[in-house]
Amino acid sequence: MSVSIVIFARNIISSSIAFLDVADVKDLLSELRANGNETNRVGMARYGINVDNAYGVSVTWLRQRARTLGRDHQLALDLWRSDVHEARILASIIDEPKKVNREQMDDWVNDFDSWDICDQCCSNLFFHTVHAHDVIVPWCGSGEEYVRRAGFVMIAVLAVKDKKADRASFQPYLGLIEHHSKDGRNNVKKAVNWALRQIGKRDLGCHALALPLAMILSESEDKTARWIGKDAVRELRSEAVMVRLHNKMSRDRT
Repeated sequence: MSVSIVIFARNIISSSIAFLDVADVKDLLSELRANGNETNRVGMARYGINVDNAYGVSVTWLRQRARTLGRDHQLALDLWRSDVHEARILASIIDEPKKVNREQMDDWVNDFDSWDICDQCCSNLFFHTVHAHDVIVPWCGSGEEYVRRAGFVMIAVLAVKDKKADRASFQPYLGLIEHHSKDGRNNVKKAVNWALRQIGKRDLGCHALALPLAMILSESEDKTARWIGKDAVRELRSEAVMVRLHNKMSRDRT
């Protein structure tokens, strides 16, 4: 077989693969549209979710569909580029963490236009990447609402899921929490509060770090910082949390 024929054949195959990839995305978008409904869209909007490009598909359906698709980095990138709300959530579920670089994370976080996209990407995908801790400081320092939220959501998610991280690695994040505790934007202040509470609930050592800050914030003259602090103190001092932390300490000792 001549070289020219081999090259021609390869080009045909490559074109066919590219065509199939595009068709897959189009088919998935059609499937998403077919499984959405206006009632869901109204409910999403009621919870502060941006539904401009949403079909009203439930996250439960998206997770079930993701299991049939498996992990697929290229498909995730293609779905993300569609701008469709549910397609982006699906992308965060099926993407391959080992293939996600820092540039992609920064690109995606700058595309966030709703708190649920932010939280889904952080918990489904970004947490699993090698860049998880590296993005926190720059994202928290951003003036963009959803980028800053993403930084604090990453802290909250890591406090729960990163079992290998040592206690000391969370201490610097308390400084970020205190510094940004006066950001009154709803999507930011809730994430700051979430990060503080999750650090405090990680173990008794982290509790001893987080509770004093929560108490300081609870007496702040700034109403946002005061809300963050009071809400965190209420949970961190609750009987349920204290019992769980002491039980965890007992288990860890055995």
